[in-house]
Amino acid sequence: MTSSASCAMGLLSQYKPGAGGAEARGAVMEAGLLSAILGLVTVQGETAMLDLDLQKIAGFWREVGVASSQNLALKTPKRLEALFLTLSGHELLVKAAYYSSGSCETENIVGSEIDMSGTFVFPGHREIQVVDTDYEQYAILRLSLHWQGKDFRVLKYFTRSLEDENGPGFWRFRELTADTGLYLVARHGRCAKLLKEGSSDCRADQPRARPGVGNLPGTCWIES
Repeated sequence: MTSSASCAMGLLSQYKPGAGGAEARGAVMEAGLLSAILGLVTVQGETAMLDLDLQKIAGFWREVGVASSQNLALKTPKRLEALFLTLSGHELLVKAAYYSSGSCETENIVGSEIDMSGTFVFPGHREIQVVDTDYEQYAILRLSLHWQGKDFRVLKYFTRSLEDENGPGFWRFRELTADTGLYLVARHGRCAKLLKEGSSDCRADQPRARPGVGNLPGTCWIES
């Protein structure tokens, strides 16, 4: 674990409501989202795909593996189970499904494409980049956040299937993470299943993330 990541984790553990101003609370909330989605680990050396067909990357993706030096994902209050990606022009709409305290929670965020390699930027200095995919079975994504002058990155392995975990993409993922360590995600998958089945609609009064807004987006609950 890098010293920068340790520092960020320290900020999270030391934070108490009222101990700082709105700016400090916002920074810690941003770090908390990083902890939930990225795991606060650094992965380097991977490059984006050169001939990416963005339209084919859309749809459901279940998280199977995370490149990490420690099993930090076990310690996060919200555990990512799946993503649903939708392309609209040069924007990428991401619906993320989490398992949190016995319930399923979703978050909606909107990112803008910054180049033709499949890199999208999101509010809060976050990025998603497609490293490798065959479109039909697996995708390897690099998720990153620039926080307090430091870059945090993690490599994640996704599949289209709710069941298959050791497909052809798994071996590619192992190649990319050979020097990093590997944590395979063990989850019941209920939230991922609900997301794939399309049974997770936000309440009408729930706030949505808006492009260009730097604050954290609102969340909605999957009724199950």
